[in-house]
Amino acid sequence: MLTGLEIATADDSHMFDSKPERKVETRSIGGWSGYIQKYRKIGPVGQREHAIFLNMWLNKFVFCGRSIGPTSVYLSAAEKLADGGRFPLGRYLLGSVYHLLHQVAEKLLLGQPIGNLGGPWWFINMWLSVHMHKHLGFDLFAQRFPRDIAEDHELADEESATRPPLNYGEAAIMLPGTGGNEDQVSRFFQTLYEDLAKDQRAWMPYEDPETRFPLTFHPFDDALNKDHDLMMAIIT
Repeated sequence: MLTGLEIATADDSHMFDSKPERKVETRSIGGWSGYIQKYRKIGPVGQREHAIFLNMWLNKFVFCGRSIGPTSVYLSAAEKLADGGRFPLGRYLLGSVYHLLHQVAEKLLLGQPIGNLGGPWWFINMWLSVHMHKHLGFDLFAQRFPRDIAEDHELADEESATRPPLNYGEAAIMLPGTGGNEDQVSRFFQTLYEDLAKDQRAWMPYEDPETRFPLTFHPFDDALNKDHDLMMAIIT
């Protein structure tokens, strides 16, 4: 619901054990900046460049390993995506999130510093922001984004040059704290312990009965959700 990543396709996880078709240099390359400098090309993007970019994207934003520098661990998955293949990447992201939360909980229980665990902290910030939007006094549906004017040369006035967010993820990006503000994130966790006022609770933050977000999951549409009762139980 927040990212729009695929969740429904068959899980073909054995691809992570397959050997990538391409070879990518990741050691002694100068981090991600050096990685980009080495592999970016001028002109149309080919399959190789696309796969190399997706490899960086998977490493930095989905699986988020402890290694800050480039790796080729997920290169085979990146190649499949670049070739138009599909797999439930949203499930992998959520698994990565819960693995991070499990590690943090263990550290806190043992009184140990959290340290560098890797993991998609950015998603946790976004997740908390959506659940706290009433507490923050933030209207998710009131945000505006620049429209791609190049696609419409007839845009004239200032209002028409913007568009509303397309899904919850876009709206949540605008919330305070989603940019890695440590003070804001700590306030979120403190609020969870102190409890929210009843009128500020958002147990159903993804409710969009007027379908104002066109690119989002609609839990009340049986055509899109065959396991309707189970999904509603999870959401509520």
